[in-house]
Order: sequence, then structure tokens, then C-alpha cells
Amino acid sequence: MSSNPTPTRTRIIICDDESLIRRDLREMLTNQGYLVIGEASDGRTAIELARRLKPDLVIMDIRFEGESIDGIETARILTEEGVAPVLLLSAYSQRDLVERARAAGVVGYLVKPFTEADLPPAIETALARFREFEAVKKEAENLKEALETRKLVDRAKGLLMDTKGLSEAEAFRRIQKLSMNYRKPMREVAEAIILAHQLNAGK
Repeated sequence: MSSNPTPTRTRIIICDDESLIRRDLREMLTNQGYLVIGEASDGRTAIELARRLKPDLVIMDIRFEGESIDGIETARILTEEGVAPVLLLSAYSQRDLVERARAAGVVGYLVKPFTEADLPPAIETALARFREFEAVKKEAENLKEALETRKLVDRAKGLLMDTKGLSEAEAFRRIQKLSMNYRKPMREVAEAIILAHQLNAGK
């Protein structure tokens, strides 16, 4: 018998109020080797499905026509409950929406229209950011602090990527390593990186 384990496929729930978009998205995801385990046409249904099926990721539209709960609010609930990470789809790229999405714990953002080839990198980045967020959450006392810490860590990551030429994953590992070596929370390490950059910029 082969000792190689079968690679587990990423289990995804998709949520959009247009059935045509859901169908196209399901097809694209299936073609890319992902497993679509559920579909919803509104935020409330997506929450119930995610609570029940425990997906690896929820991909959802940012807005639902005539619904009181949008994609960002749905993402906030799923993040607070620790159910699943959310990748938001949007035809809008307004800064206020992006900021609101980040504050809700959204780990990824894909602007429509997108192609099938755009999905894997967006999904893998979202899953990697969610793993980072889980690591940050372990150090934080509550979700609010975890979200604030993530903001600082993201900023510090960006500075390391710019100044050291690191990838996003390498920058996060650098922060984690410094945190372990100096026995300091990642938040403090991120703040120190940001401060050092500000001092250098001010010279």
C-alpha cells in the first residue's frame, strides 16, 4: 500500500446572490482542484452553512441585494466565532470598504471581474493570512486586540518586504522568529520594526 497520503482538497463555501455567478465560481474552483461543499445566496445562510460544514474558506460577495447583512458583517461574525476565514469578492475597491473589511477580520479581497487563474493565488494568500491571524490570536487577550495586532504585524511585514526584499510569508516568519528569540509578543516586535523604520526615515 502506498505510504503517500492523498492531498486534502481545500473545502470551500461560496456565497453570492446571483446564481449565475455561483455557478461560474463553482466551475472555476472545481477546475482548479478545490472542493465546493456548499452554496448560499445571502449572509445568514452562509453563516449557518459554515457553522455546520466547517469549511477551510468562505468566498463571498461583499453585497447582497435587499439584505440587511452584507458580506463584511457576515465575515465579522464568522471571524468572531472562529468558524472560517473569508475571501471577499467585490466590484468595488473603495478604501473605506477595504478598511471595514480588514477591521472585520477579512483575510482576502478579490476585485471583479477576475479570471480562473486569479483564484488560486488569492485563495492561498487568504489561507496563509488566516494561519498568521490564528498565530496572532494565541497571543492576544481578545479578538479586538488580535485584529489590532494583525494590523501592526501587516504593517511591519510590508516594511520588511520593502526593505529586505522578503516575500509575505518570509516577512511573517522573520517577525515570529524575533518574537521567539527575544521572548516578546509579536505585537511588540512589529511595533519595534515600525519605530526603527520611522527613526531611519527621519534621519
